[in-house]
Amino acid sequence: MNSIFLIGMPGGWEMIIVLLFAVVPAILWLVALIDLAKSHFTDSINKLVWALIIIFVPFIGSIIYLVMKPKHSSKA
Repeated sequence: MNSIFLIGMPGGWEMIIVLLFAVVPAILWLVALIDLAKSHFTDSINKLVWALIIIFVPFIGSIIYLVMKPKHSSKA
């Protein structure tokens, strides 16, 4: 069997790797940015700092934001 035909044809393991290392972090990054945009901070500098962390350290910054974000107060 010629191995040239196997190159570029994603199979099961390759798709799992792509999901783990590309799609999941991208979705996590978008969720963190959207949540940050919708959030209400008392100090605007805090929002800017979180935005810079999420943008410049995408995967780890998104996880840190989603774990440590301030609780949103529900206004009725």
